Amino acid sequence: MADKPAGARTGLTRQAQLERMAEALRSSSAGADWALLGEQVRVLAPQLRALAAHGPWNAAERQACARLRAAHDAAQETAAAASSVLAARLQQLNSNKDGWLAYAMHSDTESGTSQL
Repeated sequence: MADKPAGARTGLTRQAQLERMAEALRSSSAGADWALLGEQVRVLAPQLRALAAHGPWNAAERQACARLRAAHDAAQETAAAASSVLAARLQQLNSNKDGWLAYAMHSDTESGTSQL
């Protein structure tokens, strides 16, 4: 079975496999499933090498590769934007930490449950 093209093993053409990979990236990115997106990106290069090992790409496959590249780029931009939002939120939380600690200590003192 190792000598059969990748599409023969999966029942899908290379173009269909590329389209499926692109859709998976779009879906996990849109759903903010960062763990799944990370796994998909991790296996992307080996999958592409396996597909490329079966000969030159035809025009439709090259177009599917371009769509996969666009999906990858869009997923990277989405992840970077989410990372920036998270970094800003963490910075905001860190900036307010002293105030929250002071409030918590004051509340504990008023209720008589201070551990200090």
